[in-house]
Amino acid sequence: MKKMMLQTILLCCLCLVSCSDSEENRPALPPDQEQEEPETPDRPHDYTGLMNKTNSVPVNYEQEAEQRGEVVRIDYDTHDYAEGTGVARTNTAYVYLPYGYDEHTDQRYNVVYFVHGHYGTAATTFEAENGLVRKLLDHMTENGDMSPTIVVSPSYNYGNPTPNYVDADPYCEALPQELVNDLIPIVESRYRTYTESTDAAGLESSREHRAIGGFSMGAVTTWYALEHTLDYFKFFMPVSADCWSLGAFAGMNRPTETAEYLAGIIRQSPHVGAGFYIWAASGTDDSAYRETLVQVEAMARLTDVFPLSNLTFHEKDGARHEFRPMAEYLYNALPFFFPNGQNTYKHLTTASTVKDVIEHEAFAGFGQFILPAERRYDDNMPLANVASLLPYHNYVTGERAVETINTMIDYVQDGNRLFYDIYSNEDKRADAHKNNTGLFFFRGEPGKPFAIVCPGGAFSYVGAIHEGFPLAIALSKMGYNAFSIQYRTGSAQVACEDLAQAIDFIMRHAEELQVSTDDYSLWGGSAGARMAAYLGSYSTQGFIEATHERPATVIMGYTGHSEYTPDDPPTYVIIGEDDAIASPSTMRRRVKNLQALGIDTEFHLLPDLRHGFGLGRGTTADGWHEDAVRFWEKYISRKNGTSYRK
Repeated sequence: MKKMMLQTILLCCLCLVSCSDSEENRPALPPDQEQEEPETPDRPHDYTGLMNKTNSVPVNYEQEAEQRGEVVRIDYDTHDYAEGTGVARTNTAYVYLPYGYDEHTDQRYNVVYFVHGHYGTAATTFEAENGLVRKLLDHMTENGDMSPTIVVSPSYNYGNPTPNYVDADPYCEALPQELVNDLIPIVESRYRTYTESTDAAGLESSREHRAIGGFSMGAVTTWYALEHTLDYFKFFMPVSADCWSLGAFAGMNRPTETAEYLAGIIRQSPHVGAGFYIWAASGTDDSAYRETLVQVEAMARLTDVFPLSNLTFHEKDGARHEFRPMAEYLYNALPFFFPNGQNTYKHLTTASTVKDVIEHEAFAGFGQFILPAERRYDDNMPLANVASLLPYHNYVTGERAVETINTMIDYVQDGNRLFYDIYSNEDKRADAHKNNTGLFFFRGEPGKPFAIVCPGGAFSYVGAIHEGFPLAIALSKMGYNAFSIQYRTGSAQVACEDLAQAIDFIMRHAEELQVSTDDYSLWGGSAGARMAAYLGSYSTQGFIEATHERPATVIMGYTGHSEYTPDDPPTYVIIGEDDAIASPSTMRRRVKNLQALGIDTEFHLLPDLRHGFGLGRGTTADGWHEDAVRFWEKYISRKNGTSYRK
């Protein structure tokens, strides 16, 4: 991909009068000058949100349930992965099928692979303590505690434990490869899971419905799965053991190095961000409690990879290093991994926390983008204080943020897909920062044009909760297909590349999305308005290799952007008289320059209005988006050439 080179000098007054598809003539974007990010103290490493107490298992869950599932034995062919010889061998696994599996022929199931400890075997998980885990799973299924789930008990020791548990390490490291190559394809082709195909691509595409966990040496195996098979599991449940990737007990003895090692692996994967979750646990009297905890605490210090939205530690008071507490760990973890989809998604309130948003089941995989992911915040901060996360915006209230979030929850509840990746896994592997991108889609009428809303935030955060989502929702209610973009921060350069990529994504998937590729519009406020204007001036080919038409119109709110070209599309501009960040005169001057070139424009200066007003509800800008749509509709045509406007 051709890349633009950023100019190192300020170009605020420069007016580019032409553009070309050649690399040397692509625009060189100046740094955004409207505002600088305020200083924010680093988040303290107090581990308050990291530590959690487990909830006790109901007493009756230790008895036989009325509705009992079935445990099936599977003997399968595999190879010697531990020694690397490839010698053929046979292994055994046990599969728990929930009650009603044979009756619900259209039901798909999540899958958990749970690995026993050193002196156990594949049979141990469902037989130990008089079938305690099996009884627990029966009750959890019967009572709707979790989405219907298949649980598989594999084995790394082939029914023959090594005399010394440390000697089992190579077998633990080898098991994840055996699972991916041999066992998972058998289980997930034989039973109704979310896997459409059992090749690598199929397993990777269904990883959000797959978890792996284990106790003791099974936890060592789980850490190895994180290291070697992250592409195939989203959820990891290591119980009572540290990571041995850097040697036996390295997680305890070398916690910082181990944490950095695991972080490095994740940073190089396409799953950095919300693409994985580690639910670690141990009993407070467990001999492995300290070795597990010190490693997890070291990981928690690396907040760029292991924020509390990706990593938590759970402890059972008084529990020792033994099988029986396993029921409580599973009772707490499985509903978190796979919540009951039959339940209505819960609405939030202003008393709900940032963590409640990030971890909400309706936003699985992208919850970190609902609020400004780039801001340093306390996960336990109530949504009533959401304005503190948007320092460059005004008229932000917790009540309206919650209203927007609950509207999005209902949208997902109604069966709509809300979030789309714009980059491939290969792109993300090449540049981990591209994990912080995507499109939120709010459907309008099928076949109507689309709009992309670019929220502002000085290229230091993405203020979608105030500017992006509310406006996109409002446009969708008017019948138009509306997107809010999550883009990389740091510079106008990368933000514009992401916007160009988003346009290309929509164009390539227009049939799937049911949107028209004609006469689209770009909307933005502040830094987002700069993005919209740059793409209006140079289109996609100014930033990426894909070539698409310029937008039919650009809708710009409150920005100091001054550049323009003779090829700019019709432009609608709105700003408040009391804007202390963006200059109304700068915006008015750009409009006059466009008008001098014969480009249709409208300029709206509103009284008693500050910067970053978003939809402007309760201000002099209230309803401005409807007027902007009127302007856009002048340039929307049906195939017969008549106006789209009714």
